[in-house]
Amino acid sequence: MDAETILRIKPALTHFLHQFSDCLGRVTNRMHLQTYVTGQLSDLDRKSIEPMADAAGVPPRTLQEFLGLLKWDESAARDRLQQRVARRPAFHPRIGIIDETSFIKKGRNTACVQRQYCGAAGKKENCVVSVHLGWAVDDFHTLLDGELYLPEETWHADRIRCRAVGIPDEAVYRSKWQMALQQLERALANGVRFDWLTFDEWYGGKPPFLRSLEAKGQNYVAEIPTDFTGWTQPPQVLYRDHVRDRRGSRPRRYPRLKVKSPAAAEGQEILRHSPILRRQSWVRYRVKEGDNGPMIWEAKCLPFWIKDENGVPSRPHLLLFARQVLKPEEVKFFLSNAPDTTPVDTLLLVAFSRWRIERLFEDSKTELGLDHFEVRSFKSISRHLILTCLSHLFLVEFRQAHGGKKSRN
Repeated sequence: MDAETILRIKPALTHFLHQFSDCLGRVTNRMHLQTYVTGQLSDLDRKSIEPMADAAGVPPRTLQEFLGLLKWDESAARDRLQQRVARRPAFHPRIGIIDETSFIKKGRNTACVQRQYCGAAGKKENCVVSVHLGWAVDDFHTLLDGELYLPEETWHADRIRCRAVGIPDEAVYRSKWQMALQQLERALANGVRFDWLTFDEWYGGKPPFLRSLEAKGQNYVAEIPTDFTGWTQPPQVLYRDHVRDRRGSRPRRYPRLKVKSPAAAEGQEILRHSPILRRQSWVRYRVKEGDNGPMIWEAKCLPFWIKDENGVPSRPHLLLFARQVLKPEEVKFFLSNAPDTTPVDTLLLVAFSRWRIERLFEDSKTELGLDHFEVRSFKSISRHLILTCLSHLFLVEFRQAHGGKKSRN
């Protein structure tokens, strides 16, 4: 935004940020918050601390201290943001989206940096990775949470290195799916509700994550890897032994599959060889309107029993196969724990809502400087992630209130 637009929205921004005042403590911190968010909303080419401070006419050191040294509660600010989103009047479906993004960083002194796969570069690169939870309803979408991923071997196991960049001892390694689960729990505790959750195959391929969502009663549509296994017909399960084992024989574990039960099959094998699936016809659905016209996909769906923690079939799920009409050789695999009466077009709508969080990352990086940070400490980067969520929420609320609503997909 240019200076004239910033002046026009300043009263609305001041009112928006006022609700976070008790999270900031001192009055000077509240002033720094307004300076930081204003800088992120500006039309600066580079939205790191120095250009934003220069544009506001304040010493860069003040914003550096605001991010890394001054006492204020970024966790409370995140909770307040989520509570504000939870109070929004919402149409259905309310969709939560889990994904990660990455930031290329040189050297080895930035918190959590290591050589790993970097989505921004499309290859392995020296970068930091953050895990995020997004929220989408109708034409409104925003980021609810974001945390730095702490690599296990290069950081968690080296506490001296961690302390050098301000990573507290209580910050330990968590798998990305565990981070996502904790973010979901925080959002639920703050009143945010999700009719659906969706995520890519990296998270969909983690059975403990899927079981945790099931235990919470959370419906999901997950993309899964092609080698994800299960049954299209449930095998028989033995829950206790009806015949006394011979003396000295090893006791058998129960529940277990009956002897000679069919092995769980990979999704790609089911697609190629399942007679149940072969009897179905591909049905076309208009998933959404794209920039180049409607996106048409063909789909098939059938009941699917996945393994529980004991290796036996759980309750029936839905296995969805989808292929783009123009590229029928490329098939996506989705798994859902929704009731079997759920329409396929609803499953597709949720499954293909992941573009929302990709758009959130793109807008946050290009418009708000999400990847422009030049700070290195753990606290500074963590606060930057939360402040970017605040800036994005204000931006989408302001545009929706003053720029008109887009037509629904």
